Amino acid sequence: MPKVLVSDKLSPAALQVFKDRGVTADVKTGLTPEALKDILGAYDGLAIRSATKVTADLLAAATTLKVIGRAGIGVDNVDVPAATSRGIVVMNTPFGNAITTAEHALALMMALARDIPAANASTHAGKWEKNRFMGVELYGKTLGIIGCGTIGSIVADRALGLKMKVIAHDPFLSRERAGALGIEQVERDELFARSDVITLHTPLTAATRHILDASAFARMKKGVRIINCARGGLVVERDLLAAIKSGVVAGAALDVFEQEPATANPLFGHDKVVCTPHLGASTTEAQENVAVQVAEQMADYLIHGAITNALNMPSVSAEDAPRLRPYMKLAEQLGLFAGQLPCTGLTAVRIEFAGAVARLNTRPLAQIVLQGVLSPTLASVNMVNAPVIARERNITVTESQSETCSDYHSLIQLTVITEQGSCCVAGTVIHDSRPRLVAVNAIPVEAEVGPYMLYVANEDKPGFIGRLGTALGEASVNIATFHLGRTAPGREAIALVQVDQPIAGSLLDTVRALPHVVQAVAMRF
Repeated sequence: MPKVLVSDKLSPAALQVFKDRGVTADVKTGLTPEALKDILGAYDGLAIRSATKVTADLLAAATTLKVIGRAGIGVDNVDVPAATSRGIVVMNTPFGNAITTAEHALALMMALARDIPAANASTHAGKWEKNRFMGVELYGKTLGIIGCGTIGSIVADRALGLKMKVIAHDPFLSRERAGALGIEQVERDELFARSDVITLHTPLTAATRHILDASAFARMKKGVRIINCARGGLVVERDLLAAIKSGVVAGAALDVFEQEPATANPLFGHDKVVCTPHLGASTTEAQENVAVQVAEQMADYLIHGAITNALNMPSVSAEDAPRLRPYMKLAEQLGLFAGQLPCTGLTAVRIEFAGAVARLNTRPLAQIVLQGVLSPTLASVNMVNAPVIARERNITVTESQSETCSDYHSLIQLTVITEQGSCCVAGTVIHDSRPRLVAVNAIPVEAEVGPYMLYVANEDKPGFIGRLGTALGEASVNIATFHLGRTAPGREAIALVQVDQPIAGSLLDTVRALPHVVQAVAMRF
């Protein structure tokens, strides 16, 4: 009988799930790292919340551990790469606290609009300062939502019930989905200019870190109110304080902070700032939901081998794994390539398998492609939950197989369709099992993908390659490989340049300013 160690407090209902499904669950909370390390080797699974720190050192002693289940979404307390290297599946429960977090954002919005925390403190102090606290109505106000996924959509629905006008910015929000929600899709600058209240519901990624900074506040409507129940790193806190002091921002309500636990912060003590200690998921219902979900997922994996919401493994059988492995890498690269191209309103993803790969189990490959497309913008996307996220956002995903392939032994072709157009990228696996890109938007090119790449679309004109090389050289960027393709002389062309370090924003601006450049994108793989 499989054995699971529950090292953080879970609800009795979760423990009953383990029991009902034939899994022994030992509850031992509050263990020191040394004590946990001493006993973990006797267990097949480890069920945690946020208190237990699963380090590489701890995992080194977990000789029989097969799965780590996190009741909640964040896995900052788990060394996922170390777990992956030891073949340990790491699962989380990304959707169990969506309603709770959305309701907390709305509670903060109302508290901020009516100065409730300050009025409460004043009244408790016996001051009765009725004329001091002049709030604003939310009725008829415009709510701007940045990030309209699961939580953002719930906020939009509740805000419409308050008779607010709701606008949203989300690169994966299509007009069809926005229409179904009853909201208006806008670009970010328009959202800044029109919103009376802005609420953040986007993950913290390289693209969204410090999305609200001094430049953003300068483009906002005077008197805007800011709500953040997502991630602290989305807001530059000192810039927010300056915007409040200048009067551009009328107030802010924050549940998350750049440094947590937040025992000191430049925003603390300001009468226009409402703060809570990361309570977004802190309701009885949410804690029960995620605990039961993680117990169900872990039990299903230990008893049946089923994998749900895994962060580091697709749904692949033991028989398929060796044959799929080289194609998994190719699928990831194709998805990441398309996902890093600028797009708004993603509506469809089409994945075509041709040749020998079409005779394999392509479902996990399709999931890996989809994960790659979504992950540059969305956090907590994995091979298993990527299709769920796509469905929630009305992104149509189609997959096709053809055992005939004219030019290659195997070919995977990905087409990403947005409201602005489409992008198509194709790749194959050569004889030494290494993936290769072979076409971008029907332009043939053979390129091996490296950690840092520069993709340039340009007009095929004399002197362009020299100018591009000079720009990289003057920025002290070393070129590892340089691959070119074109449709015909003087027509559309592309360059895929592998470099030895990340492309700085200033260099990217320089490349975009070169004559004949149509598009330039810095990519990471």
